[in-house]
Amino acid sequence: MLIINTGGTFNKRYDPIKGELFVPQDNSAIEAILTSLVIDISLQGILYKDSLEMDDYDRSVLGKTITESEAKTIIVVHGTDTMDVSAEYVASLELDKVIIFTGAMIPFSIDPLEATANLSMAIGYANNGSAGVHIVMQGIMGRYEQVKKNKSAGKFEYV
Repeated sequence: MLIINTGGTFNKRYDPIKGELFVPQDNSAIEAILTSLVIDISLQGILYKDSLEMDDYDRSVLGKTITESEAKTIIVVHGTDTMDVSAEYVASLELDKVIIFTGAMIPFSIDPLEATANLSMAIGYANNGSAGVHIVMQGIMGRYEQVKKNKSAGKFEYV
């Protein structure tokens, strides 16, 4: 299993000098969660962006990283606002892999509960998942076409 960290709210931290949240160029939030697990999971960081800043080139980098990985099971930690767009792109690659997108609405650095729960659910779901692209967020789990963010309600739902 491989976790690919692309950034997003999951990873954001507060910069007290600028007074704003930023996506750090590291994997510390995910590393903190992985230290509590009894299984070894590889971790690779790429992009480190808010998902609203991601473009087609970034999605091609993500797709290439997934395609070239020897891992058959991959979890992508991604920002929630365009998670569905990236999931659709990765699905178009028609890879014979289990690919799970997850993230967080609240940064791990502010409250680690949601990020930890989402990543933990994604790991469990991935271990029993079928090939294809899935989204696991806030207790909602399924193929990417069936799970979407309801931006006006601020939550993920089955569609």
